[in-house]
Amino acid sequence: MQETVKEDLAASLKGRDFLMLVDYTPEEIRYLIDLAIDLKKKQKAGDVYQPLKGKTLGMIFEKSSTRTRVSFEVGIYQLGGQGLFLSGNDLQIGRGEPILDTAQVLSRYLDGIMIRTFAHRTVVELARGATIPVINGLTDLSHPCQALADYQTILEHKGRLQGLKLAYIGDGNNVVHSLMMGAAKLGVDISIATPEGYEPDPDLVQQSIDHAKETGARIHLCHDPKEAVDNADVIYSDVWASMGQEAEQKERELAFAGYQVNEALAKYAKKDYLFMHCLPAHRGEEVSEGVIDGPNSIIFDQAENRLHAQKAIMAAIM
Repeated sequence: MQETVKEDLAASLKGRDFLMLVDYTPEEIRYLIDLAIDLKKKQKAGDVYQPLKGKTLGMIFEKSSTRTRVSFEVGIYQLGGQGLFLSGNDLQIGRGEPILDTAQVLSRYLDGIMIRTFAHRTVVELARGATIPVINGLTDLSHPCQALADYQTILEHKGRLQGLKLAYIGDGNNVVHSLMMGAAKLGVDISIATPEGYEPDPDLVQQSIDHAKETGARIHLCHDPKEAVDNADVIYSDVWASMGQEAEQKERELAFAGYQVNEALAKYAKKDYLFMHCLPAHRGEEVSEGVIDGPNSIIFDQAENRLHAQKAIMAAIM
């Protein structure tokens, strides 16, 4: 990427919110991935890089977390700043304070906000009221930080993104929504197999199809895992019941029977396929032990890259 182009992209990202990948151009997404790879190299080499020295990130958690909490807190620290953990139960927002009021107050104290919550409208409203960048750490609709880290991981292992085929097997949830839009923006073919009634949001599917026209990516939905996995470079799985859906566990186990990623299904993919999972995983449910703990699995590279991808986001927008 030419230096002048990089400078223009860097300038365009300052002060932006990071809510969904649809808000970013293919060039901006690739810039963030390249920046994440560069920051990873710096960290591995022991180079001190602190562009956010003296800055503070407020981290609002209405959903509990392992990877999001630790990666953001470590990430802002490594960039020279400080992370402030804010439990939803401890804020006035949990007692009925309007989100717009919370956003304006926090904007007077902080340099950025990350929020991990349930309803996507909460993040949108927070961003509308804030005068500082807001990062979507996860909502029921979207998980853009995960997708950015995932595509960074694929690029590191495969050396390219354009023209690869990613097969997603499971629930049409927030993770697949972001993977799907990322695929459309980056020129990755994505084939999604879900049980009937568990398909991705149709509006987001159509948005992804529209954006895919610009990159040549193919967005394919089906109900047959074998069809989705056929000749895939990457197989991706997620839990059948996400946080907040525990009451549906038994119902979902019946609906998703036959959607386990196992050795028999993986034979339909390319021999050098990569297996990915955003974690936490339920071995023996959505994925067999032989696949998730096998030689094709890169789940912990994925988990690590949450740190580097989110550092890239913070460094770019804060």
